[in-house]
Amino acid sequence: MGFARNQWYVAAYGEEVGDGLLARTICGEPVVLYRTSAGAAVALADRCVHRRFPLSASHREGDRIVCGYHGFTYDPDGSCVAVPGQTRIPRTARVPAYPVVEQDSLVWLWIGDAGSADPAAIPRAPWLDSPGYTTVRGMEPLAARYELLVDNLLDLSHETYLHAGYIGTPEVAQTPITTEVDEDAAVVHVRRRMKDVECPPFYAESTGITGRIDRWQDIEYHPPCLYLLHSRIAPTGVEPGPDGDDSGACHAEIVYAITPETETTTHDFWMVARDFALDDADVSRFLAESNRTVVLQDVTALNLLERVIAAEPPGYQELSINIDTGGLAARRLLRRMTETG
Repeated sequence: MGFARNQWYVAAYGEEVGDGLLARTICGEPVVLYRTSAGAAVALADRCVHRRFPLSASHREGDRIVCGYHGFTYDPDGSCVAVPGQTRIPRTARVPAYPVVEQDSLVWLWIGDAGSADPAAIPRAPWLDSPGYTTVRGMEPLAARYELLVDNLLDLSHETYLHAGYIGTPEVAQTPITTEVDEDAAVVHVRRRMKDVECPPFYAESTGITGRIDRWQDIEYHPPCLYLLHSRIAPTGVEPGPDGDDSGACHAEIVYAITPETETTTHDFWMVARDFALDDADVSRFLAESNRTVVLQDVTALNLLERVIAAEPPGYQELSINIDTGGLAARRLLRRMTETG
């Protein structure tokens, strides 16, 4: 399918970007990220204009990067301010600088035409740095195309089979879904509401809820990059109040940033924000370890699937069923974004 280039992508967690030079490839483009002395995140193309040496393998002098090969020196806006052996700076001596916005603890990067970048179009995930939530996070490299991870996350019925013993129970696969697509906003909503069901270990051990539960899974996917799973866990029969108060339930905001690295590799950023046991380090440790295990189960499955797809003959036709409506809608929106740039 290729990439939708005129879109915002998560390039890093805010905590990853600092004084060092961080190399990351986004949509096939090598990028170097760092933070200026004033605290602003910067993203430049990660190759010197002279002989292509990676700037991420170079060093800083103040807010400037000095190429480690021949000393070409760049300001944070990508302009070259010094070259070896001469005072005249060639007119074309600059590297692309990418628009960057830091929001909700994430560093967003616009990989396409800089003049089209609109920070207001970045989807929000406010729980990630809200004082009312505690967040654990990580990132796993995926040796598969990003569309496979989108498919995976839009169809959570796989939890029953791939993630049994962690977040999967039989009811996830057995419960029908409802799918809605906001064409104007380009958002896919997939909802699954389960009543009087088994509580999986992921939530039983973290919330302390014993017995059976009512479990909601409300997906909100903002193509191409941001996936939100609003998860509600409550003892069976505990409903939100007429005034909207839902303090009898526990809520987890499961967030994925699905950032293509290349045509067949992906940065799989994952986060779990919770509104319960906020200061409990053991719960944080448990959720971080458990969710990383779940993510790695997906990684193993999708890496295998990528190899299968790469080896299959042209024109192979897959079968889709009712549970695929969200994923198929996401594919359609992604195709539209890719075709329009």
